[in-house]
Amino acid sequence: MEKLENILNEIKMAAETGRYAPLRGVLETLEAPDIAWVLGRLGEEMAPVFRVLPKETAAEVFVEMEPDEQEFLIGNFTDPELKNIVDKLYNDDAADLVEEMPANVVKRILSQADPQKRSILNQLLQYPKGSAGSVMTTEYMTLKAEMTVEEAFDRIRTKGLDRETVYTCYVTDRNRKLEGVVTVREMLLARREERIGDLMDRNVVSFHTLDDREQVAQAFDQYDFLAFPVVDGENRLVGIVTVDDAMDILREENSEDIEIMAAIVPYEKPYLKTGTFETFRKRIPWLLVLMVSATFTGQIISYFENALAAQAVLISFIPMLMDTGGNSGSQAAVTVVRSLSLQEIRFKDIFRVIWKEARVALLCGVVLAAANFLKILLVDNLIFRSGVSVAVAAVVCVTLCCTVLLAKLVGCSLPMLAKKCGFDPAVMASPFITTVVDALSLILYFVFANAVLT
Repeated sequence: MEKLENILNEIKMAAETGRYAPLRGVLETLEAPDIAWVLGRLGEEMAPVFRVLPKETAAEVFVEMEPDEQEFLIGNFTDPELKNIVDKLYNDDAADLVEEMPANVVKRILSQADPQKRSILNQLLQYPKGSAGSVMTTEYMTLKAEMTVEEAFDRIRTKGLDRETVYTCYVTDRNRKLEGVVTVREMLLARREERIGDLMDRNVVSFHTLDDREQVAQAFDQYDFLAFPVVDGENRLVGIVTVDDAMDILREENSEDIEIMAAIVPYEKPYLKTGTFETFRKRIPWLLVLMVSATFTGQIISYFENALAAQAVLISFIPMLMDTGGNSGSQAAVTVVRSLSLQEIRFKDIFRVIWKEARVALLCGVVLAAANFLKILLVDNLIFRSGVSVAVAAVVCVTLCCTVLLAKLVGCSLPMLAKKCGFDPAVMASPFITTVVDALSLILYFVFANAVLT
C-alpha cells in the first residue's frame, strides 16, 4: 500500500504539470486492480491519466473500477474511446457495466457496441438478477468429440484469444448440447492423434441458467474447479461462470448478509462514497421497526409494576438478563445463518439443530446461572451491601438459565424458518432476535418473580 501511495503522489505531481506521457511507464509496473485504486483517488485528473494506458490494459483497469468512477470516465470518453473499451470487455463484464449505469449512459454504451455484442448483452440482461445466467460469460472454449488433440490445440490457438479461459474446454455436439469437459493439462499429456471424446470426462457438473448464483459460487469451494458450465433447459451450453466471478459473488453476498444482520438495507456503493442522506435512508427503516417493537418491552414492565414495587431490586437485574439473552440468541443465529449460507444444514435438519442448541443452551445456562448466583452472594451482598435475598437471587438465576435456553432456540429456529419461507435468513439475525428475546425474557422474569416472591 505504501508503494501505491508513493505512485499516487508521483502521478498527482505529474498531473499538475500536465505531462502525462511519462506516467505510462510507472503505471505499467502495476496490476490492473492497483491501477484502478490509484485512478480512483485522482479526481478530475482520472480521465487524462486513464488515456495514457495501453488499450488492453485500459479495459482490464476499467472493469476493476467502481461504478461511479466508470460513469465519470464514460462521460469524458469520446465515442471511439468508449467503443474501444466496450469491444475489449468480456460479455459478462459488459453486462455488469450496463446494469450499474443510469439509462442515458446505458444508451450510449449500447450504441457503441457492435450488433453481435449488443444481442448477447440483451440476452444476458434478460436473466433474473441473482441467477447463474446473469453472471455467466458467453466467451468459452468448445471442442468436438471427434477432434484429435492436435486439432483441438489448433482451435484453441485460433479462438482462444477472445475467450475468458482456455484451460477448461467443453465438448458439445452439433446442437451445442454439453457432452463432456477436458482440460489443457489432459490434452498436453495425451498423444496428438488421440480423440477428445476418449479424453473428456462425461460426468460434467453443470448449472442451469436460473440456478441461484450463490449456489454456483459455493460449488467452487466444493469441487475446486476453475469454471462451471451453465446450460439451458435442453442441456445446451450457453455460458460459463469462472472462479473470479465466484469471488465477486461471494464478496457481494457476504457484505449483504453482514449489513442485513446489522439491520441495514444493503449498500450499493463503498462506504466513503455513500452520501450522508443515503446512509441515513439505508439505516432508518429497520431502526424504526426495532424501536416500535421495543416498546412492547416497556409494556411488559408496566404490566408487572406491582412485582417491581414489592421487590425494587429486581429492576437492577433487567439489563443483565436482556443482554445475556440477546447475546445468546445472536450466537445461535449467526452460526445457523452461516451454516445455511454454506449449505451445511437445510430446513429438514431443523429438529437436529434445535436439539443440539438446546443441549448447548442448557450447559451455558447452568454455568452462567451458577456464576451469577455466586456473584450476587459474594460480590453484591458482601462488597456492595446490596441486600439481595437468596430468593431473589434464585429467581434471577433460574430466569437467566431459561432465558439462555429460550434465546438459543429462537436464534437457531427463526433463520431456518425464514429460509423456508423464502426470506433471507440474515434478516432474522441479531437485532430482530434480540428484540424478541428481550420481551420473552422479561415475561419469564416477572412470572417467576410473581410465583416465588408474592
